[in-house]
Amino acid sequence: MQPSGLFQKVFGRFAKAISSSVRSIFMNGYAPIFTPFGDDAYTSAIVRSTLDAVARNAAKLKPKHIRRTNGKIQNAGSKIEWLLSVRPNPKMNAYAFLYKIVTQLFSRSNAFFLIYRSEITGKVEGFYPIDYSRVEAVEYGTDVYLKFNLRNGKILTIPYVDVVHLRRFFNASEMFGEGNEVALLPTLELIQATNQGIINAIKTSAFVRGILKFTTNLNPADRRQQTEDFVRDYMGVGNNGGVAATDVKADFTPLNGEPKIIDAKQMALIKQAIHEYFGTNEKIVLSNYSEDEWNSFYESVIEPIALQLSLELTAKVFTDAEQAHGNEIVYEANRLQYASVKSKLELLQMVDRGAMTPNEWREVMNMAPVEGGDELIRRLDTATVNTKPIKETPKNEPAKGSGSEDDEDGGDES
Repeated sequence: MQPSGLFQKVFGRFAKAISSSVRSIFMNGYAPIFTPFGDDAYTSAIVRSTLDAVARNAAKLKPKHIRRTNGKIQNAGSKIEWLLSVRPNPKMNAYAFLYKIVTQLFSRSNAFFLIYRSEITGKVEGFYPIDYSRVEAVEYGTDVYLKFNLRNGKILTIPYVDVVHLRRFFNASEMFGEGNEVALLPTLELIQATNQGIINAIKTSAFVRGILKFTTNLNPADRRQQTEDFVRDYMGVGNNGGVAATDVKADFTPLNGEPKIIDAKQMALIKQAIHEYFGTNEKIVLSNYSEDEWNSFYESVIEPIALQLSLELTAKVFTDAEQAHGNEIVYEANRLQYASVKSKLELLQMVDRGAMTPNEWREVMNMAPVEGGDELIRRLDTATVNTKPIKETPKNEPAKGSGSEDDEDGGDES
């Protein structure tokens, strides 16, 4: 299917204006219109590497459709779970889908994706990111809609109940997260000035290095010729000694053209400011973190994303009745995969205590599952706390019920 056909199939029903009576919503004096800062920030190598560190780790979150009934959690294993975990739409796999959503969330403070339902059955058939240049919340009757201006010039008006909306810096507006321009622009301008300074420093080597002053009057042609001779003889790479000689006819005055650029310490502070703004640090960006550092990053950055996804999808995908029956979408990560080898090996004792299945432990060790490995097992010398302990028989005392007749035939039944 061609992209234009896919667009028409999925978004065609939203491409028309819903009514001339649509009006904007004003909440607390704020017009609910959001225009993102643009992708200027994403062109910065520091910003891009920082957002990549967040997105590539968040994209590994695993969605599950669960059902809570009578205090128990069951894995529903529905088509919705397959869409979210394998292929949300024909153009994206689950990893690329989440990567794009998280990148938009952190670069624009607002990320949206459409829940596409069949017009006939009403069942969910896909999830599509919305790549917008401007979005406005409008009201039609008692319903709220989002009016998107897309990058391709098209306009979509979509019911808010059919859009999953993730936000950062959610403060002044009651609908949208605040953009990055006010907080991030000064640092981005400093980065740009620094990069330009380095470029200019490289170019300085091609500028005038000195002034050759002649003590006698020369016509322009002779002056140009003697200057070229001086440059060729003394300013080129062939002058290994680095010494220039002149006679009384000319004086050479060198110019100090050393550029002024920030030092490594100042550059490190700029990088740190960008990393801190997005909740990361250099170790996370360079994948050089310890087990504790990863856990801190997960709990402070990745887990809030997972929580937003879980809550929004549960509320927007399922009806109130379906939610009342315990249906939920939950995003989770196997954090143990980032543990040290020592910690992973120590988990082996959880397998024979029935706390983990063999396949769960093998997944932590990045090994393939084995047949029968999804069953919990337990050592025979352990039992639940309310089980009566087995009374051991003293070594010199025969067991209860044993007699000489049993001893004579060895206790075996033929």
